[in-house]
Amino acid sequence: MKLAEKEADWVRIHPLVVRITHWVNVVAVLVMVFSGWRIYNASPIFDFVFPKAITLGGWLGGAIQWHFAAMWLFVLNGLLYVGYGIVSGHFRRKLLPIRPGEVLRDVLGALRGKLAHDDLSVYNAAQRAAYVSLILALVVLVLSGLAIWKPVQFYWLAWLMGDFDNARVVHFIAMAATVAIVLAHVAMVVLVPRTFPTMITGKTRRPA
Repeated sequence: MKLAEKEADWVRIHPLVVRITHWVNVVAVLVMVFSGWRIYNASPIFDFVFPKAITLGGWLGGAIQWHFAAMWLFVLNGLLYVGYGIVSGHFRRKLLPIRPGEVLRDVLGALRGKLAHDDLSVYNAAQRAAYVSLILALVVLVLSGLAIWKPVQFYWLAWLMGDFDNARVVHFIAMAATVAIVLAHVAMVVLVPRTFPTMITGKTRRPA
């Protein structure tokens, strides 16, 4: 009876597929970003370069190899995550609806330190908006990357983005947006540390 009561105190909030794809994405995105910074340094778009100490690959050829290895891992993992999210209804249940008024309210609440985190099984409006924005930024990152990688084969992608040079700018902006959202996500985990174990075990205690 006591064991049953203990089990009843816990609720599963992150399915195994979501947890695995999340951590694979963490590795893939970090490798893509750090190797991408090394590739950027070889031909900067703007008047700055990234410190070599925070880049990956050592040289342009090595960075490109790391970048593409991580890209294929990310794409395959992303297809699994998106497919599962659509078919299982995970996206519909967890990420929708997104209402601008609610997002603004929760963002302001988070900035004032007054955003409730009692029930970790429910995403607040700010979290839903952030996760959807991250997915969209990553999609743009991949599409613009394809336009840069194969501008002839994917000429229509480069055309949609203006041209090859504009595709590089789009790619950089999508990368910057991804990094900004990830940093905000990490900051929220630091502020609410009990969210971290849930992405490993998939469970959390039911709110009182």
